[in-house]
Amino acid sequence: VQLVESGGGLVQAGGSLRLSCAASGDTFSYYRMGWFRQAPGKEREFVAAISGSGGTTYYADSVKGRFTISRDNANNRAYLQINSLKPEDTAVYYCAADRAPRSGRHYDPMQYDYWGQGTQVTVSS
Repeated sequence: VQLVESGGGLVQAGGSLRLSCAASGDTFSYYRMGWFRQAPGKEREFVAAISGSGGTTYYADSVKGRFTISRDNANNRAYLQINSLKPEDTAVYYCAADRAPRSGRHYDPMQYDYWGQGTQVTVSS
């Protein structure tokens, strides 16, 4: 599976972005999709995940109420809508695909088999 993120950029605090992840190479609905982010000098951290059907979503506590993950299986895309951006949201955002999702492990980057190259989100104060 190949993953390509887009939609990052420089925004002011309080602004919004919609990140997109385009997938190719396999049946998209087989995969749980996740979004992770990595700020300079920090470890990669879980942001959100969505089941293959789109019926179940998961969020990190730090983004609940501000971020929304979704997917369009007909067009092989996953999305991350980011609202009320804060400077601490500045990071490279990655999408990832998990072919054999284990219950309760949606937050673990080691569970994911494929990764995109990342898209930079920078929030100015």
